[in-house]
Amino acid sequence: MTRQQAWELLRRYNAEPFHLRHALTVEGVMRCFAEQRGYDPEFWGIVGLLHDIDFEQWPEQHCVKASELLREGGAEESIIHAVCSHGWAICVDIKPEHEMEKLLYAADELTGLIGAAALMRPSKSVQDMELKSLKKKYKDKKFAAGCSREVIERGAELCGLTLEELWQQTLDAMRSCEDSINRQMEEI
Repeated sequence: MTRQQAWELLRRYNAEPFHLRHALTVEGVMRCFAEQRGYDPEFWGIVGLLHDIDFEQWPEQHCVKASELLREGGAEESIIHAVCSHGWAICVDIKPEHEMEKLLYAADELTGLIGAAALMRPSKSVQDMELKSLKKKYKDKKFAAGCSREVIERGAELCGLTLEELWQQTLDAMRSCEDSINRQMEEI
């Protein structure tokens, strides 16, 4: 599956700018993680792009409906497993196995929290966000309450990273792709 095919498949089931921005953000973060670790950024990016394919229309079947949609769209089983595994212990029993799946599990919720924190900044950007600011927002359980700290912490553990390492790596990855995401969102 190419990136273009993945984008078209995602757009078949997703139209809300919020969901599209989140998909593009996770795609960018996963590409960055792949490059840093010597893996194929195209594959990791496609998984990140498609990870919430079912969430906008079928939130109550999240990571369950995805396998059907992805199969119908021609996705390989490795993509399907990776996408579905990010719902482990939340909505499915598919445990993340590969390093990429573990990082997706950890970064999905965290990108949401970092994105919400960025929107609170005058710049509306992660470019000038400092780790100490992110820590403060993270500790405030009322802030971005829909972003599960438990999942983020479990994800960091799965990846063998401290929370601070995960926060910093994800923040850096989001910085690296923010401009590209903004340009793509302008085209939608």
